[in-house]
Amino acid sequence: MSAPGRGLHGHVLDTLGPEITAGEYPAGSVLRTDELAQRFDVSRSVMREAVRVLESMHLVESRRRVGVTVRPESEWNVYDPQVIRWRLAGADRPRQLRSLTVLRSAIEPVAAGLAARHATSEQCAELTECALGMVAHSRGHKLEGYLLHDVAFHRVILSASGNEMFARLGDVVAEVLTGRTQHDVMFEDPDPAAVTLHVRVAEAVRAGDAARAEELTREITVGALQELDILAP
Repeated sequence: MSAPGRGLHGHVLDTLGPEITAGEYPAGSVLRTDELAQRFDVSRSVMREAVRVLESMHLVESRRRVGVTVRPESEWNVYDPQVIRWRLAGADRPRQLRSLTVLRSAIEPVAAGLAARHATSEQCAELTECALGMVAHSRGHKLEGYLLHDVAFHRVILSASGNEMFARLGDVVAEVLTGRTQHDVMFEDPDPAAVTLHVRVAEAVRAGDAARAEELTREITVGALQELDILAP
């Protein structure tokens, strides 16, 4: 289903994007906008708008007299949240989840240490609220509610680090956490130890204990990788 407000070109993207990222159109494949417009029963202007979005993601490039050419995977904007979503929906999901979780394990512990040094009182309060929300939704198969607080928790960590590069990864981490839930790469209830670790991270950040915050967050990311070994080998 297309997101609200995306209209006809959103319908095209929701089909064509996953096909490209799944490899149904290998690198070098040439797509004709008139043929695609006919396939999706949309106008050429709608099709051109969809192609412009795919170009912004570096999935394709459009050339006059050639057509729309699929670019190599190495050139894709793999940090684009929509590209991440499409890739996680495909058959290559286990590899994508592992790649993204390794990225988290490299970034988030450092971000947590920085957050312990730079977080404002408001950010500390928000972090605690998110952690308590995770606790409240950690039993009774409330994964959707748990996800909302989990995503918010990690966004605060990245933002409170004071590093704008880390902060911009909030959408990437959100897609990873959402993808795990939507594609059943989660236990029916979150690991109690992981939930407790989030609470302790919030406490360490509030106490200004950078070493402790980094250490605890590393435990969280190691646990996430271990879960993948079980649920998405």
